[in-house]
Amino acid sequence: MKKLIGIMIFGAIFAALMLPAAAQTTTAAPPQNTTATPPSTPPGNTNGQPQTGQQTINRTNRQQQRIANGVGDGQLTPGEASNLEKQESNINQEENQMRSQDNGHLTAADRAKLQQQQNKLGGEIHTDKHNANTQKPLGGEVGNRASNQQSRIANGLDNHTLDAQQAGKLENEEHNINKQVAADRAANGGHLTQAEKNQINKEQNKVGGQIHNDKASGKKNGKNK
Repeated sequence: MKKLIGIMIFGAIFAALMLPAAAQTTTAAPPQNTTATPPSTPPGNTNGQPQTGQQTINRTNRQQQRIANGVGDGQLTPGEASNLEKQESNINQEENQMRSQDNGHLTAADRAKLQQQQNKLGGEIHTDKHNANTQKPLGGEVGNRASNQQSRIANGLDNHTLDAQQAGKLENEEHNINKQVAADRAANGGHLTQAEKNQINKEQNKVGGQIHNDKASGKKNGKNK
């Protein structure tokens, strides 16, 4: 019995002596790398980037509507409208030239240039509509036609039944009519005689027929698809 007790005591002492040694020989786990993985680069901000082809067309549409509204409510005089029409026509013609040089497409540089020009024109429309130069709205058929023609050109560009070249030609004709209105008004104390109104209406009828034909041609050729 005494021998058994002695063996147990010896075993306990031996185990106690071995614990520190075992702790020293235990391989410590390598320290974890706590350095955070940097987040991936966020996508670039697209604000201010050149517009797409559709956005360019939409922008042209909005400019046309603004000119049309200004003519209709008298905020734009014939002279101001004529100048704005000429600039819009030049932009449309330049866009057409750009597209002809790249199989009907616009490059990013082309879109950026057109956007810059439309920004400049947009500022001029705002200035002209809010300056002291106003005119009494023509009213009647002549005034309504002037506004309606602008809306039709704008809608044609929007739904692709008119291309930039066609719109440019139509804009030139509208420009000439507005120029004639300005000259007639200047010669008659700011007014139009009935004969002048009849002549202007006749010319607007001609432009209206051309808009119709151009848009019908666009639908036939699938431009609106």
